[in-house]
Amino acid sequence: MSTEQKVVIITGASQGIGAGLVRAYRDRNYRVVATSRSIKPSADPDILAVAGDISKPETAERIVREALDRFGRIDSLVNNAGVFLAKPFVEMTQEDYDNNLDVNVAGFFHITQRAAQEMLKQGSGHIVSITTSLVDQPIAGVPSALASLTKGGLNAVTRSLAMEFSKSGVRVNAVSPGIIKTPMHPVESHSALAGLHPVGRMGDIRDIVEAVLYLENAGFITGEILHVDGGQNAGRW
Repeated sequence: MSTEQKVVIITGASQGIGAGLVRAYRDRNYRVVATSRSIKPSADPDILAVAGDISKPETAERIVREALDRFGRIDSLVNNAGVFLAKPFVEMTQEDYDNNLDVNVAGFFHITQRAAQEMLKQGSGHIVSITTSLVDQPIAGVPSALASLTKGGLNAVTRSLAMEFSKSGVRVNAVSPGIIKTPMHPVESHSALAGLHPVGRMGDIRDIVEAVLYLENAGFITGEILHVDGGQNAGRW
């Protein structure tokens, strides 16, 4: 088995941004470990599909074990799996809270810890998480308390781990999107959602993919929260 090609793990890989990332990394000759609850096997021998609930530690263990068994190394991890709930804070339920913490926080923690262990052994690696610009620039009329609580935590831990791993060869960054055209947003909502960005349009999947790939290749950048949000983070409008 050759171990010369780099290997990336991508969570939430079955659709939207995740599926776009799988294609983009394959186009750059990476071997890809693609995971989500509903991921289907791939005919491409350089794509390993691992189905499972990313919030569970046993899923993270299986992903890393199968990645090493199949490809022999782990070079990058993209924490793309996530949920977003636009709901008034006082109406949120225990189930809402549990689901957001499970996917957004536990889903980051378990796979990142295990992938980082392998990266630290080899003295190189890159971890990038997809967060949200609502953390830094909440929008009136878009209730986002659980997004701020969970994705804001990912922004903070990105900087913390960047410092912890700074001399190890492992970089840690995040991409903070605005609202992106993915299957979670019906077409009839696009016009209204476009108005939530200073530039007057929603983001495209390729905008986020290109940002992740930029960070992937930017060897002098770590601890960065890269806003790809049509100007949302710049101020009020």
